[in-house]
Amino acid sequence: MYRDRTEKTLTDDPSTLRRPLYIRRTAELRHMVEKLADEPLLAIDTESNSLYAYYERVCLVQLSSRTEDYLIDPLTVEDMSPLGRLLADPQIEIVFHAAEYDIMSLKRDFQFSFNNIFDTMLAARACGWAKTGLGSLVEEQFGRVVDKRMQRADWSRRPLPPEQLQYAQYDTHFLPILRDRLLAELETMGRLDSARETFAALSDLPAAQHRFDPDGFWRIHQVRDLRRFQIAIVRELYLLRDEMARQRDWPPFKVMTDETMVQLASLGPRRADDLRGIKGLNDRLVERDGEAIIQAIVRGSRAKLPLPPTRDQIDPDIQARYEALKDWRKQRAAERGVESDVILPRDVLWTLARQLPTRLEDLDNIPGLGPWRRAEYGAELLHVLEHANDQEPGS
Repeated sequence: MYRDRTEKTLTDDPSTLRRPLYIRRTAELRHMVEKLADEPLLAIDTESNSLYAYYERVCLVQLSSRTEDYLIDPLTVEDMSPLGRLLADPQIEIVFHAAEYDIMSLKRDFQFSFNNIFDTMLAARACGWAKTGLGSLVEEQFGRVVDKRMQRADWSRRPLPPEQLQYAQYDTHFLPILRDRLLAELETMGRLDSARETFAALSDLPAAQHRFDPDGFWRIHQVRDLRRFQIAIVRELYLLRDEMARQRDWPPFKVMTDETMVQLASLGPRRADDLRGIKGLNDRLVERDGEAIIQAIVRGSRAKLPLPPTRDQIDPDIQARYEALKDWRKQRAAERGVESDVILPRDVLWTLARQLPTRLEDLDNIPGLGPWRRAEYGAELLHVLEHANDQEPGS
């Protein structure tokens, strides 16, 4: 599945950017898909407008074969489904870097599916590489420096300036060759099967969803240091902020930052004029929304005082098993020279600790514990679980 033309077949210098093909219409997209239908490998990335909208959306899709770079504009392409058929083809390996966000976004906006994934970030982590960010890898492997300022750019504006288009092209142009180098190292290190299992799990990621948590104010830094009536004010400001952001299609932090809401709760202003000069509230916002902010503060000061969310009590035996598994994972990771979660994700450890499997067959029912990991670690995991509660507390 992972063997096809490698970087040795390339006749051009990978550090030399070719002129990308900009796809703006459905007919152009269909033509591109026909042209790429027999490609064994394609690299993909996306750019979204999460810093500029309440409901973010994919605003640009970058695609690279071994010989061409494409920039696809989903804001002008009326029908993106032809691209979906290409990405779902199990005969085409789809290369991502840090795939999770892109996959969930593409599923949300276009209902795409994926059946053959290679993730260069996860591959680099499986190899134990010290730096796994794409910018670092492009600089180390190809001698090109990526302009990180573009990470905060507004990808929904049109026309996109040349510097943004080049930044976007960088995100996929180097991935086919980076994939080849990582594939070779995974094979040399005997870690390809492990990496394949991790890649395969990415296909099952759910579509991204926007959910507003009305109790999310408890996660704001410094909230728990406030008095309870001040926390009630933060709650009212938090609800108001979301309402205003939704109406204006702004990200909530552009209405008010968390720090500003905490400051308002601490100061307790009573008039709109009192809001002037408070960090994070400009004059325009005060003029337009000052009264609404003051009303939220008043409501909070009169509201029923909120109680912090209670944490579920964890059975001590389950906790002991989890800690034993975590110690085992840390040791295994040190032996392989990788981060601990490359061995097993944290949620798998908790599932093992709670379900307490006792036979190898029982491991088949543990989500996230695929065939390779069951074969490689199964006996060790059962041994750790069996003896996790043998030690006396504090020993």
